[in-house]
Amino acid sequence: MTYDNGSENSLHVQLNNILGIRSCFCEPYHSWEKGTVENTNGLVRRFYPKRTDFSTVPDSSIQRIENWLNERPRKCLQFRTSAEVFKILGGAFTL
Repeated sequence: MTYDNGSENSLHVQLNNILGIRSCFCEPYHSWEKGTVENTNGLVRRFYPKRTDFSTVPDSSIQRIENWLNERPRKCLQFRTSAEVFKILGGAFTL
């Protein structure tokens, strides 16, 4: 798995152990190294422009977009949805 350099990935070692994977980190400002992330960011930006204060966005609105993203077929998942893959893997991922 390729991680961005943000603090949100500070538990990457634990996640790697749970998933049984190895990881690497992107170089700063190399957006092409994480195409799926950049694509997903672009999809979210359809609804919320940059600099949106998400503390003012209702949870229900964020949940709607999250559901939409999770039910969207993805080429990198052989055109399955994230939700389908999660169910196949048993949904057993917790940190």
